[in-house]
Amino acid sequence: MAGLLDRLVGGEILVSDGAMGTMLFERGLKTGECPERWNLERPEVLEEIARLYVQAGSDIVQTNTFGGSPLKLAQYALEDKTEAINSAAVRAVRKVVDDRVYVSASCGPCGRLLKPYGDTNPEEVAESFERQLKAVAAEGVDLICIETMTDLTEATIAIKAARTAAPDTPIAATMTFDATPRGFFTIMGVSVRQAVEGLAEAGADIVGSNCGNGIENMILIAREFKQHSSVPIIIQSNAGLPEMKDGALVYPETPEFMAEKCRELVDMGVSIIGGCCGTTPEHIRAMKAMINERGE
Repeated sequence: MAGLLDRLVGGEILVSDGAMGTMLFERGLKTGECPERWNLERPEVLEEIARLYVQAGSDIVQTNTFGGSPLKLAQYALEDKTEAINSAAVRAVRKVVDDRVYVSASCGPCGRLLKPYGDTNPEEVAESFERQLKAVAAEGVDLICIETMTDLTEATIAIKAARTAAPDTPIAATMTFDATPRGFFTIMGVSVRQAVEGLAEAGADIVGSNCGNGIENMILIAREFKQHSSVPIIIQSNAGLPEMKDGALVYPETPEFMAEKCRELVDMGVSIIGGCCGTTPEHIRAMKAMINERGE
């Protein structure tokens, strides 16, 4: 299998997978329950989800390790199982993907505020991310994706931890933005331009955005990334913003709507296109079909 970065630099567009949490909730995960615990207790569910995304056409499939850092797992008294949880997640995906699909290790925020805004030392955060990422690297992932970040300092720490834990593994880093009257900013006040410059300077090979927005806002965010970035861009949109219907959260954007809108991402040269909250294998299948139709 050709190197992921080589394919992106060569102009190929890859399709990542969609939501993990949405799929887990559909299969019985309860609000407040630790999703990563399922890596140990119900690995067959993770295998099923990976298989569905591969069948839908994903070129990249993520691991269920978004909250797999020991600082985050400590909220569930699971920090002592960090290595087992992260290793099991990679093995579950590897068991079902073929040699044409890349395995991406998901790494989300640690769940703590760094000083001076909170009480957590940057060194503690760095150690936490490094411990998690050494575990996934030992299982041979093809990509580490630092995602859903809002604090550029935390994102930078995570990227550097990934470089230490897996020096030869490509790193993607994404941040989550909100629309404001002044443009798009994270809740910690990071602009798209600051994100692009900070993530790339820290060592990210791929930069972009995930979560927090439906596809139309993500197109606007992607345009800003293209203005400032010299490295490949990844965009993973929600299926719109969730709405309550009959006591359940529903994401309104259909696979057909998202796939049609994703044409604009293809036209502007986004390298990796996928989904976040609310997206399903059907959304990914529609995106893949659109890209195939265009001969990408």
